[in-house]
Amino acid sequence: MNKISQWFRKNRTLIITLLVLTIVYLLALRGLEPKDQVLTTLRGFSMGAIIFIVAAGFSLIFGLMDVLNLAHGTLFMIGAYIGWTIIVRPDTAVDAITPIALLIAGFALLPLMDVLIERLNIPEKAARIWPWVGLILVIAILGYLLPKYPVTTWDVGSYESSPINYAFAAGQGTLVAPEPELFQGVSPVVGLGGILLGSFIAGATLAGFAHYRRYSRKEAKVIIDQGLPHTAIWISIITALIGIIFYFFNDPLSDFLLDLNNAWLFLIAILVSFVSIAGIGALMEVLLVRPLYATPIYNLLMTLGVSAIGIEFVRTIWGNPAFTMPRPSLFAGTGEGCPAESLADILANKCSTISILGGRIRTYNDVFVIIVGLFILITVWILLQRTRLGMIIRAGVQDSEMVEALSINVRRVFTLVFALGVGLAAMGGVIAAPSMGLSTNMGQVLLINALIALAIGGLTSYPGAAVGALIVGMLQQFIVKYGQIGIPLPFMEEAFKPTPPLVPASTVLLMVIILLIMPQGLFGRKE
Repeated sequence: MNKISQWFRKNRTLIITLLVLTIVYLLALRGLEPKDQVLTTLRGFSMGAIIFIVAAGFSLIFGLMDVLNLAHGTLFMIGAYIGWTIIVRPDTAVDAITPIALLIAGFALLPLMDVLIERLNIPEKAARIWPWVGLILVIAILGYLLPKYPVTTWDVGSYESSPINYAFAAGQGTLVAPEPELFQGVSPVVGLGGILLGSFIAGATLAGFAHYRRYSRKEAKVIIDQGLPHTAIWISIITALIGIIFYFFNDPLSDFLLDLNNAWLFLIAILVSFVSIAGIGALMEVLLVRPLYATPIYNLLMTLGVSAIGIEFVRTIWGNPAFTMPRPSLFAGTGEGCPAESLADILANKCSTISILGGRIRTYNDVFVIIVGLFILITVWILLQRTRLGMIIRAGVQDSEMVEALSINVRRVFTLVFALGVGLAAMGGVIAAPSMGLSTNMGQVLLINALIALAIGGLTSYPGAAVGALIVGMLQQFIVKYGQIGIPLPFMEEAFKPTPPLVPASTVLLMVIILLIMPQGLFGRKE
């Protein structure tokens, strides 16, 4: 009994705050009809699920590494655009696999290059000059060959062949991909071999710059796991072979994917986006974040710069106008038997909506997205609570120096967590795109919502990320709903209708109130 009373005294502020929020939610429900209660609640859960997927990865990175990754929203957006490419133009995705795989093959050899350069004992003058020579060679080789590689894309300047038109055609089931392109001005052997050579030189150049930085600062030699170079060699060989195989089987694979049901393409899009952005995140942590751990402000500015570059990259490749992503065919049915009346109807007719209490609930936005959010919540919780990696992450959040003292390779854990965090954001981008559309500002909007959710729930708390995201999603959807029907207030003849700007303002106001009461957030730990 004493333990229970002590727990209540210790958490009374949290309990009171959650109780007040619950009462506000119940009062908000009283002003709505039953069908609107269900619909608005489900939409709040759906929005909260998307925010949580972004916030969870951000929380993992900040909790372990103390890095505020301001590029998180941009990586969410890039993941959505990669997913769109897999679903709408899989032929373009297949074309791009070969050059990407060949580039990875060279960068994968970075640990081996580190070992070789350390053993060569290169004189200081040569160590200062040769990486710059290598950089010039890389720019010359890849700058000449990559534009000539045949990737069949679209034309952002022409509506007929723009992403907007391709997205519309894919949604209508009338997509016709253009004829594949060929190498321009060089033979395939020279093109593939040159890209592979350029990637090897790029890997050696990066290792050379890292070596000279350590040499000039008189830092100790890097101790590399002896098995890592051998692993790097195998990864390099496998990725190079994958690139070559995809080149020779490009046409049949593209035709197969173009004929594939888009529900399978959607699943492939989620996996490819996760792996792609996780790989970019790992590279980003090793090359950009890691050298700036000692200067957090520069790390903050660096991730902000990466975000700006990422936005311009998307505008260059996909254009600036917003467009849509087709929903998976499992949730797009509109014919006979729709809207569905039961789960059996959904499975039988693949209805896009289901009728509940007289209201129509969207099966993708308001059901599937929530299920995916719960799945990710449980999966990541199991990873954190029931695996060795999770134990290391939780210990690192509490005391990173202690983890290092246990001879655990903290750098490798940091890289893995950073990759996992941004990979989750990419998954969120693919899942969110069919419901919210694609635009270059979608990542910034979600990042702001995720930061507000984390501030409410607690920056380093995984349960706090879930609760904060749910609160933000519910509040926004109820404000939107009451903006349509109005809120009857005393001494006012007409109902007060919140305007659209009040949607983000309401979440900021709630964040301020909660932080004034609980500066660490609802579930954050006191420093």
